[in-house]
Amino acid sequence: MIVVTGATGNVGRSLVEVLAAAGGQVRATSRGISQADVPAGVEHRRADLADAESLRPVLDGADALFMQNGGAGAHLLSPQDILDAAKAGGVERVVLLSSQGVATRPQSPSHGELGRSIEDAVRESGIEWTILRPGGFDSNSYAWAEPVRTARTVAAPFGDVGLPTIDPADIAEVAAAALHEDGHAGQIYELTGPALVTPRDQAEAIGDALGEPVRFVEQSREQAREQMLRFMPEPVVETTLAILGDPTPAEQRISPDVERVLGRAPGTYAEWARRNAAAFR
Repeated sequence: MIVVTGATGNVGRSLVEVLAAAGGQVRATSRGISQADVPAGVEHRRADLADAESLRPVLDGADALFMQNGGAGAHLLSPQDILDAAKAGGVERVVLLSSQGVATRPQSPSHGELGRSIEDAVRESGIEWTILRPGGFDSNSYAWAEPVRTARTVAAPFGDVGLPTIDPADIAEVAAAALHEDGHAGQIYELTGPALVTPRDQAEAIGDALGEPVRFVEQSREQAREQMLRFMPEPVVETTLAILGDPTPAEQRISPDVERVLGRAPGTYAEWARRNAAAFR
């Protein structure tokens, strides 16, 4: 039995589908999950990653765990309590969805320090572990869905700064391999897409997927900051803007790890946009 936390998110939902298609036993969990969120035959349980006690019945009898790092809510997690609950339930393998920022922004309280503490708890848990460190997700573009639908416009800062964003479906496939296969224990995989893509490129790719032009409007850093502060804590906003506007060489590096694990190149942003064009129509 594999437990997937964050099962209604961009990575978790894809992972549940991949694992279910492979015929494995899957237990999907998130705070608001329902039967409509999972494929037929997949067990679903409501639980809160920030409440380790709520996870105990979910983890009971499980062999493996896909553990989210909490994203913007990482400060609410008690990773040691989650891992203690996992061990008590019988979990012998954990795959952690972490962040590239643990390595590239080690001084950042939100990305580096907090992420490192969660990784350390996993490494020291006594459970066989694999850590995934993706960069930016292609699916972050869903934030543009409404203005694209209503005005065929994308507004973003740093329009010509490229990053190798990754399709969450590729993260899910790497996670599935690490959960199912031997040979991944003790590995840290850095996961990126196959090429640098700028916000201007992304707007164009969405337009191509829709068959209509999408106009790109470049925001100032302050405009973007003000917008992000509506739904992200300030430390997360500041580090995110630093990555988007002044990425380090490591943050622009194309990693070979997706191809190394899956035996194929990661998908392109344009492919992601075509597959998800309905969200922008």
